[in-house]
Amino acid sequence: MAQHIVIIQGHPDPAGGHLCHALANAYRAGAESAGREVRALDVAQLDFPLIRSKEEFEHGKPPEVITEAQNAIHASEHLLILYPLWLGTMPALLKAFFEQVFRYDFAFEPQTNGRFKSRLKGRSARIVVTMGMPALAYRWFFRAHSLKSLERNVLKFAGIAPVRESLFGMVDQASDERRQKWLAQMQQLGAAGR
Repeated sequence: MAQHIVIIQGHPDPAGGHLCHALANAYRAGAESAGREVRALDVAQLDFPLIRSKEEFEHGKPPEVITEAQNAIHASEHLLILYPLWLGTMPALLKAFFEQVFRYDFAFEPQTNGRFKSRLKGRSARIVVTMGMPALAYRWFFRAHSLKSLERNVLKFAGIAPVRESLFGMVDQASDERRQKWLAQMQQLGAAGR
């Protein structure tokens, strides 16, 4: 069970107050009540530029705020990543954050044979996605494209496994009772460090 957890809040609204924020807070409360150490990274509060070239991605120096995020992830055993589904994928700000964080020499290391060595093994993750459509439609009809891309092309490529997911659909129409169940579920997951 993970003792050191990093929560990556991917909702791009710096004002907060969205379901993603409530879910993260519930998870954190559960984790801390079980004696786990939790560090939160609110992507909307971080100031960093976009990566605009291959050269910059491969050899550029990350901004200090990104280095701090990398240090937190490196010290963790488990990541909780939350985001709302926007236009079928994660918000652009979160994607830009992952491009900055998961660079060469942090997430993976190029080998001379053209392969890559994963550098973040020994960590697990949970991805939480909120959406306006039914979660079942996202999973089966749309094949959970953004979720699978983040899981395979970023996290597992860097060595993070297992990666679990929690999908919350029809969030705009959810009753208070349903939202409370979701929050309780997240609190239990936090307490379990999963």
